[in-house]
Amino acid sequence: MYSLLKWAHVSAVALSGLGFVLRYALVRPGSAAARTALVRIAPHVVDAMLLATAIGLAWLLNANPLAVPWLGAKLLGLALYIVLGTIALKRGSTPGVRAGAFLAAVSCYAYIVSVALTKDPWGIASLLP
Repeated sequence: MYSLLKWAHVSAVALSGLGFVLRYALVRPGSAAARTALVRIAPHVVDAMLLATAIGLAWLLNANPLAVPWLGAKLLGLALYIVLGTIALKRGSTPGVRAGAFLAAVSCYAYIVSVALTKDPWGIASLLP
């Protein structure tokens, strides 16, 4: 069960990140493709799968985000990623603000992945001498 959940979670992480980059690429030039049902609905399906598998994994591992520092760091990173993502895709007042938010959101995504891989709140920085 654990292996299946982890595989589904990692797949959802990859799809979510790829989907975010693709949506930004579509929204930036004002593409009509950005308004299609698939582009509007698919992220919600992927993110629901991501959340469900994350909860399932935490439950199987009996991991409390308040007691497991790296898991808490991922949740804080996720909250920041969501805020920056909404600025990049919708709420940014200028193209420059949106681009800056996009770069910051991608950085948050990379941080979250590095925390998951290292199981350390410092992420990849924990591997530096």
